[in-house]
Amino acid sequence: MADISAADVKRLRDKTGAGPMECKNALVSANGDFDQAEKLLREKGLAALEKRSGRATSEGKIFVKTSAGGTAAVLVELSSETDFVARNPEFIALGEEIAAKALENGITAPNDELNGKVTELATKIRENMSLKRIRLLAANANEYVTQYIHGDGNIGVAVKCSSDKPEIFKDDEVKGFVFSLALHIAAFNPYALDKGKIDPAYIAEQEEIFRKQMEQDEKLKGKPANVLEGILKGKVSKHLSEICLLEQGYVKDEKLTVAKAIDEAAKKAGAKLEIADYAYFKVGVV
Repeated sequence: MADISAADVKRLRDKTGAGPMECKNALVSANGDFDQAEKLLREKGLAALEKRSGRATSEGKIFVKTSAGGTAAVLVELSSETDFVARNPEFIALGEEIAAKALENGITAPNDELNGKVTELATKIRENMSLKRIRLLAANANEYVTQYIHGDGNIGVAVKCSSDKPEIFKDDEVKGFVFSLALHIAAFNPYALDKGKIDPAYIAEQEEIFRKQMEQDEKLKGKPANVLEGILKGKVSKHLSEICLLEQGYVKDEKLTVAKAIDEAAKKAGAKLEIADYAYFKVGVV
């Protein structure tokens, strides 16, 4: 039987994250062959990981990367079972690596390569993990993308704006305004850009909810049908304005709607300015 040194055990522990006795036993079983011992531990670890795969991964972190010049941005949600692991340096490094790779290669969804990296770290740390989702926003020649990450990575936002004069996106004030739009989205999590982007089925569902609420309101008993329909229409309109980005009160001046704030920024820049797209990620919420 090969002699197993403390240095060999430490080296295997550093590589796999397994316990000292597990590393020593694996080296003994592999007759001192380091690669074979690592393989044995990986196999055992993957078996253990399979047992953990049903455990909930409601914690984690959002990672955001933006290319130089604002030509693209990517959002990644990497989940874990515990907040403790979400703060683990190796977990954070993996999230950053996945985001960078997704941005560089235009990856728009988890794939086998990326999932394999997550499985490898999950095996080492011994906690269930999952690459939940990836969203890539790529800009055309007349567009600009920026991003915002809130706090310790619980919320991530990317927003893409377009202009008929894309040179305005080189102006620091304009870039600052687009960044403030990302801040707004992080704060208010709009359901849609505007009413035209909302599924009619959702609107019908809200109408039904408000209608039932009104039927139970004693103050509305006996009111004419046309009055009730007007009240219902007003309730639905108010609700939609609260969840549509362009109609929300702007985060830096709630006297202005976001649409009005954009108009003022565009006028100041001497060009058209519009929100082309945005993405909002929150840990554990899809």
